[in-house]
Amino acid sequence: MPRFCLPLSLTVALSVVPARAADLLQIYRDALANDATYASARAARDAGLESLPQGLAQILPTVNASAFTQSNNTNISFRGAVDSQSVPIPDSNRHGNSNGFTVTLTQPLFNWQNIQVYKEAGFKAAQAEATFGQAIQDLIVRVAQAYFDVLASQDSLAFIQAQKVAISEQLAQAKRNFEVGTATITDTHEAQARYDLATSQEIAAQGDLEIKKRALQQIIGKFPERLEPLKPNIELNPPKPNSMEDWASAANQGYQARAQEAALEIAAREVERIRAGHLPTLNIVGSAGTSSSSISTSTSVNNNPSDATSRTIGLQLAIPLYAGGNVSSQVRQAVANREKAQQDLESTRRTAALSARQAFVGVSNGMAQVKALEAALISSRSALDSNKLGYEVGVRINIDVLNAQQQVYSTLRDLSKARYDTIVSGLKLKAATGTLGEADVEEVTRLLGAN
Repeated sequence: MPRFCLPLSLTVALSVVPARAADLLQIYRDALANDATYASARAARDAGLESLPQGLAQILPTVNASAFTQSNNTNISFRGAVDSQSVPIPDSNRHGNSNGFTVTLTQPLFNWQNIQVYKEAGFKAAQAEATFGQAIQDLIVRVAQAYFDVLASQDSLAFIQAQKVAISEQLAQAKRNFEVGTATITDTHEAQARYDLATSQEIAAQGDLEIKKRALQQIIGKFPERLEPLKPNIELNPPKPNSMEDWASAANQGYQARAQEAALEIAAREVERIRAGHLPTLNIVGSAGTSSSSISTSTSVNNNPSDATSRTIGLQLAIPLYAGGNVSSQVRQAVANREKAQQDLESTRRTAALSARQAFVGVSNGMAQVKALEAALISSRSALDSNKLGYEVGVRINIDVLNAQQQVYSTLRDLSKARYDTIVSGLKLKAATGTLGEADVEEVTRLLGAN
């Protein structure tokens, strides 16, 4: 058998090729397949949709069948009984089998309770769909938040490590200057203190990154090794329409409001269903059956088996007269629950509008903050260059350079976080109105790419 061998250099190259970084769309699809919270919501939706056939069954006919078979053995003793000729009547024994079956059909003609249950079923299904729709919105936001939390933690760690390298260079320079007598030991101590602090911050950042990755793992079911970062120069667009009140109004038709509207309709139908406990019911009842008997007696000359066939159809009217006040009490309870559902709907609408306003402010302010931090980054880098030059010519001290370096990396960290927060706020804004979907995930994914 021939053996094929790769060149050693190619083998080594293949072994060190890093795994392709996962982007937001891929992470979202992993979450669709593995997130337990989403799977639970999907199962709850499927269970809720079963209300439709169950409600329909209340107004459809029911058919039942029953059958019996029995063995009979009866001994009859007559104490002192005589016939017309004054002859004592002898004891008798009856024995044999009886068999039969009956099929019964019941069709409701008027049952207001069942009609209300049938109407409730449609609203219960609508409520289940709305609740599931909100679960999809929540999943997208949770995935995006966890994704960008990891990126923000990675950025923070990278900035701290870069700052640590810059501090170490400043520390080495301070030591050289001290050795040649152009600087005091204070510069060395200040740089060493900043270096030690950066080391401590690096350890904390590494722990934070591990936690953020584990949080994402909880959603997608696997540990995220590499994630696609944001492109270096992205353009963030304002929301459309660029009006807070338009978004707040649209939030009143979001999935949460729809689910609560369905809950209100269910509560209203429940009042009618319970009130129907005072109303009569009318059913068509029909049955057909056969029976056979082979009972014989010891005193009878002719013992012939018999067969019988029966068919009946009729109307069955039931009128409730008195239930001890139970129905009236349940009606009052249902009316109170309907009022509660009405108030819950109003609260849900207000909360949805508030969430939309908060997200809109998050997007608008986030875009302004990104622009301000971009300008601040340019200024901070210019200040750092000036302080380095001033330190070299002796008009600036070491602490000035260290502070300028810290300002640059702090601005870089704040800028990256502001970008992430603005993107997530945009997703939350659409989620508040129930319009967030996979197309929005794809749009955000297009902002990702290697630096």
